[in-house]
Order: sequence, then C-alpha cells, then structure tokens
Amino acid sequence: LNDAIGIERGLMTTIHSYTNDQKILDQIHEDMRRARAAAMSMIPTTTGAARAVGEVMPELKGKLDGSAIRVPTPNVSIVDLTFTPKRDTSVEEVNALLKAASEGALKGVLAYSDEPLVSIDYNHCPASSTIDSLETAVIDGKLV
Repeated sequence: LNDAIGIERGLMTTIHSYTNDQKILDQIHEDMRRARAAAMSMIPTTTGAARAVGEVMPELKGKLDGSAIRVPTPNVSIVDLTFTPKRDTSVEEVNALLKAASEGALKGVLAYSDEPLVSIDYNHCPASSTIDSLETAVIDGKLV
C-alpha cells in the first residue's frame, strides 16, 4: 500500500487473544488493566506493532502509532489499520493492491479473503495474515 498509494500517517489497533502475561482471575499485576481477569474482560493495553512496522519499513518510522485490546479468545488476532493515503484511493483499488500482494511477493505469508468469516475460521490458516476485504472502507478517497 505504501508503495502504490503512500501512507502519510496512520493508527492501528491490534485486537488479540489474551496472553500468559495476563491473569485468569483478578490478581496483582504492575499494569492495573492486566491485573483484571483476562478471560472475562476486553483489556485496552499498549502494542509495539506500530513501532515494529517502522523498524521493518524505515520510511514509515514515526508515521504510525497504535494500541491493543486483549480479548477472551484462545487464538487469532486482528489488526485494524486506519491511514491517510498520500493520494486519493478507493475500496476497489486498496483491495486490488492487497489481493495482488497476496498472489505475488507475499504469497504464503499474506492471504486474501472475500468471505464473511470470523476469527475461529482463521485458526489454522497457514498465512501469517489474512486480508478481510469485506471490511475495507474508504471515506472520500482520503481515509482508508
């Protein structure tokens, strides 16, 4: 996406299963939110995902930020990326770019879906990430 339409700035929210760092019941933890019962709460917390993107793609360093929400599911995560493109775009263009990437250079790493699936459907997906094309949205060509 950055190569084709550019990313001026963006926010990402990672929504992922709770981890071993979290407690099953309310207990002591240095982070008060992570002290709460992980299997019974949606827990806002920090993420290093946005910073990690900047390390892998230096041209995006400092242009992305984000947060995380830990949810009571056993596996599978989702990332909601919202960004301002450097030029106007459309849902069709964004999806075409992502589909092309999944069939080209990122084949086997990035998958593309146009089916109405939910997290459990991706539990044994061999790809590292799957694009849910049904959720792609663009507002006035200026917000993806």
